[in-house]
This record gives sequence, C-alpha cells and structure tokens, in this order.
Amino acid sequence: MEKLPEVIWEPACGPGVIVRALRAAGHQVYATDLVDYRSPDQDSAHWDFLLERQLPIGVQAIVTNPPFKNAGEFVAHALELCPKVIMLLRLAFLESDKRTPILDTGHLARVHVFRKRLPMMHRHGWDGPTNSNSGMAFAWFVWDRGHSGPTELHRVSWETAE
Repeated sequence: MEKLPEVIWEPACGPGVIVRALRAAGHQVYATDLVDYRSPDQDSAHWDFLLERQLPIGVQAIVTNPPFKNAGEFVAHALELCPKVIMLLRLAFLESDKRTPILDTGHLARVHVFRKRLPMMHRHGWDGPTNSNSGMAFAWFVWDRGHSGPTELHRVSWETAE
C-alpha cells in the first residue's frame, strides 16, 4: 500500500508484530518501547518516545501502532521529528476538533481503512478466539511533509485472499 524507506523507527513496538513484518520486507527497523516485552524483536526497552528530541541515525519514517490513550501526542511528536509518519489508529481518530492541527495541515496524505474489522488477536496478551473482531474500525494513517492537498481514502484488506 505504501512505499516505505529503508530505515524505519517503530517506537511502540510491543512484542514486535509490525517489526517482524517490516524486517521480513527488507527494512532496517529500530524497535523500541517504553515497556520491556522480552521479545527478540525488541531492540530497546524503557525508551520513552515522547521524550525523544531526535531520530535514531538514518531513520526516514516512523511506523507504529501507538497506545490509543496517547495517540494524538504520538502523532504530533512524530510529525515534529520525521517527514513520514504512518500510524495504525482507530478510524474515529478523524473525529476530533482537538486534533485539527495534525489532521487539517494538508500533510495527512492517505488513510487506508480496513474493509473488515481487525481480529482481537492483534492485542498483546489476547487469549480469546482469533476469528472474533475487535468491534472497532481501524486504519493506517499516512502523513507526509511532502504532501499538500486533500487526503486520499483507500479501502484495504488485512486478509491475503480478498
């Protein structure tokens, strides 16, 4: 869906699901998180993204699924640090006057909305059925400082056979 640069920072990597997908696609990924998930895919724990003032060396994009209670802060901070920011967010992220400064700048290039709800298995520690959906709509939001103008909307599938 998106052409990604070689070097990416995943600052809320959790147990590493996004990291593994990016590395499998050939990207160099800095995988950090505030929490230590004891995952072989996590490079560094106790790293507070919101306190960082510069990108790791060579990073050209930030790609993450931020903690939802801090999603607005994560996006705003990422946009200060990096020219390309891609976040997995609830679709309802669009519904806010408070987020106008990050949504209405003309730099929100694309929103890739999932046709079907994500399964609950994407949540850390989920032990329930993997075929039940989360009940919430999610999308990949793509900000690009080089973009100006209206936001494109795309419908995408997380299933490979659709």
